[in-house]
Amino acid sequence: MVKAQGATYELVAGRYRLMEVLHRETNRVCWYGEDVSAGHPRLLTQIGLPAGMDTESLQRVTARVVRMAETMGVMCPGRVATVLDAVEEAGILWVVTEWIDGTPLGELLAQQGAFTHVRAARVGLEVLDVLDAAHGEGITHGELSPGQVFVRDQGSVVLTGFGLTGATLVPRVTAPSYASPEQARDERIGPAADLWALGAILYTMVEGRPPFRDRDRPEATLRSVDRLPLRSPVHAGPLTQTVQGLLRKNSMERLTRSVVREALTRVLKENPDAAVRSLPTPRRSGLHGSGPVWSRRTVVAGTALAVVTVSVAVLAVTRQLPGTDTSSSGQQPRPSASAPVTDQTSLPAKTPPPTTTSASASASPSASASASPSTTPPPTPTPTPTPTKSSSGTAQPSGYREYHSPEGFSVALPDGWKALNTTRMADLAYRVIFGKQGDPRTLAVTYSERVGPDPVAVWRDDVEPDLQQAGGDYERIGEIRATTYQGRKAADMEWLADDSRGTRVRTFGRGFLIGEGRSFSLRWSTPAADWNDPANQEALDTFLKTFRQSSD
Repeated sequence: MVKAQGATYELVAGRYRLMEVLHRETNRVCWYGEDVSAGHPRLLTQIGLPAGMDTESLQRVTARVVRMAETMGVMCPGRVATVLDAVEEAGILWVVTEWIDGTPLGELLAQQGAFTHVRAARVGLEVLDVLDAAHGEGITHGELSPGQVFVRDQGSVVLTGFGLTGATLVPRVTAPSYASPEQARDERIGPAADLWALGAILYTMVEGRPPFRDRDRPEATLRSVDRLPLRSPVHAGPLTQTVQGLLRKNSMERLTRSVVREALTRVLKENPDAAVRSLPTPRRSGLHGSGPVWSRRTVVAGTALAVVTVSVAVLAVTRQLPGTDTSSSGQQPRPSASAPVTDQTSLPAKTPPPTTTSASASASPSASASASPSTTPPPTPTPTPTPTKSSSGTAQPSGYREYHSPEGFSVALPDGWKALNTTRMADLAYRVIFGKQGDPRTLAVTYSERVGPDPVAVWRDDVEPDLQQAGGDYERIGEIRATTYQGRKAADMEWLADDSRGTRVRTFGRGFLIGEGRSFSLRWSTPAADWNDPANQEALDTFLKTFRQSSD
């Protein structure tokens, strides 16, 4: 899998700043970014290139991507992303397009769940319109997947990725679950491969999962695409025969574009009211929390904040366990190094997070717990000030209140703190970053469903290499310590690193297993110079004492 680049917030090609990962697939990462020269938001697609390509080949690849996008833009104005630039750096192809006021279909499905068959038919027709134009000119997309389909607020669709086929490691590797059987066999492909991908996308929209699930390795996924029978759709309704007809293993037997168009149009005509009601309403939990997908005005306003918080956050989500932010500052007095079976430990800090406009809409704090001065709680409710208790029964210090996340956990947060950003990787992982505008401290909560049985190894083998690669003068503090947390296997790691503004930040991370390959991690980050402040130590202790899964 391609590792996220730009975690140190360096510029791509000297002018494009990476801000946040929008969508991630096996060999492709789509970023929200900014053209610092023009001051405009951009989409940047990061694609791994084959090792050892010579300069001439690289020039052909970049020219082909731009040329193909221009051709498709003429044929389908407003329906294909406008490519502004294509550059190669360190074996990575970066394709820069105009900002699209929409959400990748894969992210939309992760946020909202499966679509009705009417809504799926509407999106499918939009995609088919573009494929019709491309195939009529002998152009095959070759890498179509939910990550290449952006759904705008009003429901129209914009496709990206034309011209990439043959430029990446292998055309089929980008999204193995949507590769056709002929691609899985590494055979020559044509328009029929795009129709298979359309069928797989329709299947995913109505079933909430791809027809062939992602396995541990792309090769294993491709084998299942080629050899395993299709799992019959159960929620497709009138789309069932269309989906099955597009997902025939033999490319010669797949439905034609005209037949597919007739079938999708029929679904909309039979229920026109539902077609109108089914307009997608994409929302992102990124730079502005409410309202539809980021507007250009809001995106530009939120630039400064996103740089610090989100890029690194995604890194950890994909690596599956705790912490990523490079936090640091000069070496500070080290907190107690061991944390055996207690809910306390001194943790280091992460890169100063958002301090501008960017509250994540995906989580709003519960006002269930109010903080009050500490006194002995009376047996019955009375106006006498008492320490607030969380749902776990743990007393909260004054100035904290319990927050219930829709993601499935609760934790006591300082007054005024809220979810600043939520990042997802399909339904396998997410990260929620908490903080407050103007406060350089953050708490990050990460959940994953693909971690090994040893939490120490997760920090050492998965997280730390990414931190080292991210730069920022990364320095681990002491050893990675095995411990237990809430009766579960856990491990703690602390480190220092410089954030994008040159501030040394210290981060403490605790990752713990909850069974069946699942885990949570908590990362507490502060400027290193402030690490030993009593208020910061109290915050860390409170987080560790009050964090609970919703099911706990």
